[in-house]
Amino acid sequence: MKIAIVGRKPDVVNYIRYVQLQGHTPIVSLEPGDVAHCHCLLLPGGGDITPAFFGQKNRGSRSIDTELDIIQLQALDFCINKRIPVLGICKGIQVINVGFGGTLYQDMPTAELHSYDGSDKYHDTTIKKGSWLHGLYGDQAVVNSAHHQAIRELGSGLCAIQHCPRDGCIEAIVHMELPILGVQWHPERIDIRRATISGEKVLAYFVSLASPGCPAHFS
Repeated sequence: MKIAIVGRKPDVVNYIRYVQLQGHTPIVSLEPGDVAHCHCLLLPGGGDITPAFFGQKNRGSRSIDTELDIIQLQALDFCINKRIPVLGICKGIQVINVGFGGTLYQDMPTAELHSYDGSDKYHDTTIKKGSWLHGLYGDQAVVNSAHHQAIRELGSGLCAIQHCPRDGCIEAIVHMELPILGVQWHPERIDIRRATISGEKVLAYFVSLASPGCPAHFS
């Protein structure tokens, strides 16, 4: 299966490996139209989103790449219109939220629980019963974080299905009618020895949404 990764090649090496290890073909591109030739879209992690795109001035955002933001939002919009499955990871979940009209915390008060400090932070999360993520991991999961921003107000049609119990940070979402998923953590590089879960399950479930006969309603 071909999976489009919208990003700059040197920045998405982990995502390329993640896709290849499960036998799929990554198509790395900065052309939103290339998504039309793929089965799915993966929006990878990266820097912060341009605050103007969610109606704010810069209050702590950094490593901004406005050109990339525009391309990723265009690719998301294309997939929304064509009902192509989308998976957002870290920055990618935030792109999805902004694309549906949501907002972000530009610099979380509890960023020390989640931000990268030479290695990922690992912490507990709780998962909503009946959600797609609950079907993979059950009620709880230890995940890895490397972010200082997070979803604040959810975008239209999106539902939060995983949280960090220490600060309420949204760790995963799903669109209630479209095959669109997002995780704030990093399944492409999670250490199973520290987390006791495999990130491969996320990609496997995501790819299944591109299969014929997948349900029209998601949770």
